[in-house]
Amino acid sequence: MVRLNKVLDPTLTGRDAEELEAGLRRKIVGQDEAIEQIVNIYQTFLAGMTSPGRPIGNFLFLGPTGSGKTRLVEAAAETLTGDARAVIKIDCAEFQHSHEIAKLIGSPPGYLGHRETHPLLSQEVLNQYHTDKMKLSFVLFDEIEKASDSLWNLLLGVLDKATLTLGDNRRVDFSRALIFMTSNLGATEMGSLMHPNMGFAASEVQKLRESGVVDEKLTAKISKAGVEAARKKFTPEFMNRIDKTVVFHALGQDELRKILDLELNILQQRLFNAPNAAPFGFSLTDGAKEYVLREGTDLKYGARHLKRAIERSLVHPMSNLIATAQVRTGDLIKIDFDPGLNRIIFFKEAEDVPAYALAQLVGAKVSAAGRSAASVEVEVPRVVAAKRGR
Repeated sequence: MVRLNKVLDPTLTGRDAEELEAGLRRKIVGQDEAIEQIVNIYQTFLAGMTSPGRPIGNFLFLGPTGSGKTRLVEAAAETLTGDARAVIKIDCAEFQHSHEIAKLIGSPPGYLGHRETHPLLSQEVLNQYHTDKMKLSFVLFDEIEKASDSLWNLLLGVLDKATLTLGDNRRVDFSRALIFMTSNLGATEMGSLMHPNMGFAASEVQKLRESGVVDEKLTAKISKAGVEAARKKFTPEFMNRIDKTVVFHALGQDELRKILDLELNILQQRLFNAPNAAPFGFSLTDGAKEYVLREGTDLKYGARHLKRAIERSLVHPMSNLIATAQVRTGDLIKIDFDPGLNRIIFFKEAEDVPAYALAQLVGAKVSAAGRSAASVEVEVPRVVAAKRGR
């Protein structure tokens, strides 16, 4: 036996957990605490230290709409399984009455239509995205506060014992599931703290936001407001079964600007991968980006409003350009903002650009197997901003 006096570092994470964190940070902006909590739970699962007989993790995500709660769950599933659709999403607005629980667990024997009802949460549904390498399930109860008390009571056994009994007495095992619940509870109180309307507090908060610094006391107040709203709504036994309660903060200008770049990357992927479209590249000038950002900035609705602005300003005009054959495969389009017209304008900078050259211009990666623009494989593309000028 060799005696050592070696200091160990428990803050380090394994390679798989680091890959998960890197993948989430590429997709999610401004919610570092939530990312850290998911990575910590995942690291515990990989180390085999998860509590036996319980789900891998029970999360409650609080915060205003459009702050990325649902998107984070989809990003985690996409990073680990390669498919964002691997999330089993339960819209709790559909379970506002106690009798609607039958849609979730199926009707018991003897009830009319028993054999025709298929439970939304069966073992087959839970395991449908399992692979030999990754046997994880992602279950999302969206807007949990809208559900009836019957659903909350049903979840008590799932959150504590990782077991759900269906209407026909079959048991569903949730021991390899990550369970997420989202809620907008406390969003009004958090919004009033972050964006006070008048007085000294309003000017101080505005200075903090403009400087890019978030006061720790203000952050603590916002988090406390969300947690207190959840405790008032849910029973103590329900809250006591949640492993991590994370408050998502409203997105500011800097976060929305980063999200804009991410959404432009996703749009470029859609153009490359759409089966019926003509794959072409595009770039935005700084002026065009600022215009889209102005059109999509709404602190009340978060990133969802920005996505709608991208659809209006970019996706719909591009669809018209494709439908009228004004753009073709291999074209390179520059998108600028005209202050006189106060709208986005489109220019064709080049045409018949080889696939490799087009991919380099937009920061994409081209498959070595194909030479056409249709064979472009996008690997976290970077939409470059073209210089001003025509």
